[in-house]
Amino acid sequence: MKPTALITGASSGLGYEFARLYAANGYNLIVVARNEQKLQQLKEELSHVDVMVIPKDLSQPNAAQEIYQTVTDQQLHVHVLVNNAGFGLNGEFDKLALAEQQDMIQVNITALTDLSYLFLPEMKKLAKDSSHTGILNVASTAAFQPGPGMSVYYASKAYVLSFSEALHGELKGTGVHVTTLCPGATETNFFKAARGEKMKLASSAMSASVVAKQGFEGFMKKQGVVIPGRFNSVGAVAAKFLPRSLAASIAKNMNSAES
Repeated sequence: MKPTALITGASSGLGYEFARLYAANGYNLIVVARNEQKLQQLKEELSHVDVMVIPKDLSQPNAAQEIYQTVTDQQLHVHVLVNNAGFGLNGEFDKLALAEQQDMIQVNITALTDLSYLFLPEMKKLAKDSSHTGILNVASTAAFQPGPGMSVYYASKAYVLSFSEALHGELKGTGVHVTTLCPGATETNFFKAARGEKMKLASSAMSASVVAKQGFEGFMKKQGVVIPGRFNSVGAVAAKFLPRSLAASIAKNMNSAES
């Protein structure tokens, strides 16, 4: 029986690349995103494996439970959960719509937590017969410091990193492993959706296919944290030793528009 990977935010960007990687490595797929048309196109492209399409908006409070129920009703078994869905917003906290920022917390934090909680018990059972069972959570290099100009986004990714590292520790010895992917700027729809196309950070974006491949390989090697790109790795390490105020000041500069 082929293992199955459930991937959120699979219609484009990193999620799309993850779907291609897992399919190429013999996984059946459950793909989740808001855009059903793009998911159906992905299903047609990856016709050499079984692909189940679940159109779902993860900003809705019951989305994770509904996804879990759909998978359970179809008697499918999730070996790998890729919590990739997420988005950011560029701007000062009190000038951005509160509802949009609440949606960000719902997608970046709550849905990720709920899906991990719901699928983890069965993963522990599946791990007895599978060497690559676990959770791949997509955080960001934003997780390593405060981010004026994208305050809620940075805070949400700090949660993802801390939560994932804690799970990684809790699950040692169970056969289930947790990898956190912390990419820097990546060539996806992120900056357009964040209304930050002119951010200085956008000019140093890495290819989504390269980032996804490093995340996938890190997961297969059972690494705890993967930071693609030498510049990003150095920056993440430096953020640990810099005064928090200085790290925040650097992030604020990178989140501002190029002059």
